[in-house]
Amino acid sequence: MADGTPESAVVLVDGENIDATLGSSILRRRPDPKERPRWERLLDHLRDRWGTEVSGLFFLNSAFTPLPSSFVQALLNIGYQPVILAGPPEVKVVDVAIQRTLQALAERSTDVVLVSHDGDFLEDLRPLIDGQRRVAVVGFRELFNTGYSELVEHGLEILDLEDQVKAFNVTLPRVRVIPIDDFDPTVFLN
Repeated sequence: MADGTPESAVVLVDGENIDATLGSSILRRRPDPKERPRWERLLDHLRDRWGTEVSGLFFLNSAFTPLPSSFVQALLNIGYQPVILAGPPEVKVVDVAIQRTLQALAERSTDVVLVSHDGDFLEDLRPLIDGQRRVAVVGFRELFNTGYSELVEHGLEILDLEDQVKAFNVTLPRVRVIPIDDFDPTVFLN
């Protein structure tokens, strides 16, 4: 850490939140395999963007998500550690595990990336924005909890999973604000 910047980053993926957001808010149906994020691209994007080693934890609830072994093996092959959780139905086990992980990261010198739109993590993410590390949230910009935008002035980066990370092989049918410099009318003229 010659310049004071951590030499590694950890990515925490809220698998339930991203899957639910993609299915219910964007596609309004269960995503086809070709419409799912290519999670290795997130790790590559962060390595290139921050020039650091990146590891990923992918949080899944075993009670609500059928976990095909092929998906778990694919996560392992691309550099994520699956964190498969179980608990009583009234406990949001993924949220609890991510909150505990964010709290544990406060004691470590590492950059932190949260992949979720959920506002339940704001209180545990806030102390990590300390000027010593880089902290980012990744998802669909127009669907983040508004509390994240309030943290941008304190140093939080907001990265769009489709537009910046380029994690998809297809263009998603999103309704969003387009900066005029990026506006291409041919996209709307079918």
